[in-house]
Formats: sequence, C-alpha cells, structure tokens
Amino acid sequence: MTTKFRSMALATAAIASVIVGAAGTASAAPTAVLGGSSGIAFDNDSVCSLTAIGHDGAGRLVGITAGHCAPTGARLVSERTPQAGVLGTVAYSDDGKGLDYAVLELDPAKITPVRTVGPTTIAGVADAPGPGATVCSSGRTTGTDCGVVWGELEGTSINQYCSKPGDSGGPVVVGDRLVGMNQGRLTGLGPIGFDVPCTNAANPVHSPAFFQPIVVILAAINAQGGVGAGFQPI
Repeated sequence: MTTKFRSMALATAAIASVIVGAAGTASAAPTAVLGGSSGIAFDNDSVCSLTAIGHDGAGRLVGITAGHCAPTGARLVSERTPQAGVLGTVAYSDDGKGLDYAVLELDPAKITPVRTVGPTTIAGVADAPGPGATVCSSGRTTGTDCGVVWGELEGTSINQYCSKPGDSGGPVVVGDRLVGMNQGRLTGLGPIGFDVPCTNAANPVHSPAFFQPIVVILAAINAQGGVGAGFQPI
C-alpha cells in the first residue's frame, strides 16, 4: 500500500540551544526575513520550510507549514537568523494526521515578511493545476525545482519535482501564484517498495513528490476559525 514519505531533518545543536535560551534574548536582536520557502527550525528538533507568510482576518502575522513538522505549542526560529530568537509558536498542528498542515502565530516585532525568497515570489493564491501542467516547489534543502503534474492520489497532487527532507511545507507555485504545500515524496510504490530518492534538482529520475492544494488547506483553516482564519499572503 502506498505510504507518504514525510520530509523532516534534525536541527543543529546551535539552533536548538537558541530556542531553549531565547526567552532571554535582548529586544535589540536582529529581525529575521521570512517568506515562502524560508527554513524554520522548531524546538522538537525538526527543520522544515515555510509555505507562505501573511496576515489572517484579525490582522495577526501568521505562517503556514506542514503539520508533521511540529506539534501545537512548539516554538520556532529562523534557520538563517537564529540570533533573532524565538519568532513565534505553532498555534495549531494536525500532526500530519489530516491534511498535514500547521498554522504559526508569529511575532511581527522580530520578522520582516517578504513576498520573494530567491526565485520564488508569492503574490496570490490559485487553484492547483491538473495533469500535464508544470509546477515549481522551493524548499530549504533542495532549493527550487519544477516538474509535471501526473494526477491525484489520496487527495494530494502527484508530480515530478524534487523533494528532500527539510523541504516539507515549502510552497508550490505556478508563476507567482501559490497553488500548494509540498509534503514529501511517495514511497512504497509497487510490490517491492520501489523508491528512488531525488539526488538533485537537475535529475528528473526519482520517485514522484506530492503536494496538498493550498485552497483545500486554507478552507480548513477558515472552517476551524481562530489564528490563521482569513489568511492572505503579504
């Protein structure tokens, strides 16, 4: 039976120590620049990628990432700017047991939110495209890679971009429109558990990756209410 590979990576000891001691971080600490595909580290020793950053209907600064990255209540720092201290907490996580999403309540005093990180710009949200279309995903491990959409499996969109541990939560885009959240690659394909990990973004020969359409995730966040409801990317 097909299982889903949940991309995760261990945070470094330095990042973990920053999280533990961040309560005493001075207010003069530098701000962290965060946007879709930025690396974020949690105090459960995992590192994932941010899907997008924006504001909810109540004006709160929030982010979205994969639910299997961290549980509700976990604290997070920027992978690139750990000296900025704790940037927020996981307001809600389904722990990867549902649509696999988490909502992050962020501290606007410590963060500079951006639309563009590297080659990825998020200027709005759109429906996920159908088979034959090309989508691109960005993550803190792989960087940016694009691949054709094959179809759907178990409610997720299957495609051929590269996904490695730590890329989970990264944005999936068509142009500058956010269409999905990267959640890993498929494993256990076929009777012998066929799996070919992605070696690099230039090699198209690997097991397919998958993403959850962002409109489905946002509808669930809106239905749940609270932090994140009414989310709009900056």
